[in-house]
Amino acid sequence: MLAALPVAHDPRLLVGTSTFDDAGVMRLSDEVALVQSVDFFTPVVDEPFDFGRIAAANALSDIYAMGATPLTALAVCAFPRDTLPLKVLEDTLAGGLEVLRQEKVLPLGGHTVKGPEFTYGLAVTGVVHPDKVLTNAGARPGDALVLTKRLGTGVLATALKRGELGEAERLAMVASMARTNRDAAEAIADLEVHALTDVTGYGLLGHALEMAEASWVSLVIDAAALPLLPGARDAAAAGAIPGGLVANRRWAESRADLGGVDATTAALLVDPQTSGGLLAAVAPAAVETLMAALARRGVDAAVVGSVAAGPRGTARIRVA
Repeated sequence: MLAALPVAHDPRLLVGTSTFDDAGVMRLSDEVALVQSVDFFTPVVDEPFDFGRIAAANALSDIYAMGATPLTALAVCAFPRDTLPLKVLEDTLAGGLEVLRQEKVLPLGGHTVKGPEFTYGLAVTGVVHPDKVLTNAGARPGDALVLTKRLGTGVLATALKRGELGEAERLAMVASMARTNRDAAEAIADLEVHALTDVTGYGLLGHALEMAEASWVSLVIDAAALPLLPGARDAAAAGAIPGGLVANRRWAESRADLGGVDATTAALLVDPQTSGGLLAAVAPAAVETLMAALARRGVDAAVVGSVAAGPRGTARIRVA
């Protein structure tokens, strides 16, 4: 569908749609570039306030993934007023506003329509120096792949909907999704990071493959190194498989060698994440410094693979 639509061209456009990056970037001056993105979705948890926090953290992540600082946000919402009390919308918006206050992002209002299904998110605007934009297109052979959050929100949210998720696992999932990527982005700033993206709806493997495609490289993902949220492997093994995971796997299988990977690990590799972590392609000399900086900020990061020379846009999963 997108292939049939016109592509914008402007000398001020630094990042457009060609590499499916996390946000668009437009140069305003030699010192300032404008960064914009929008993200919204239906509830992934039952508590409206938590849903608002998670949706806001998720939307801000696109700006952090470009090496930028978010400044303002507009709420985007469709609400089924005839089937849900307005208190649900009020609490959701309050949760989003709490995250915006925490991140020092100014809410400017937004737009709400009636709809058959509750949907909420944010359109976010940020700024970055034009020379410091980080995209998904700069990964180099030899780089390490660093992931800044644990995986598994898709299968865990599905287990929650099925009434099969324990309270401790639910709390860990919500805490991960509601935490923004600001601390991770601050640790990454000024280090030799060649490419950056966030891991959301296409799962770790999907977003990694986008990085490989945009960077004209191949990737190696270490299956044994995948950091998982509590209960994620059990949920996947029990069949708590969201529809997005199936679509992600179908797309990734033609680009990634999953031979020898057990079914549960394969599922977690393509599990659609909500408000997932950042995936960074880091120069080998900077990995130790970055991991220490992330640890000081309480970011639970892991080295999950490496960048290799090879067929563009492909990946190999290394198993023990």
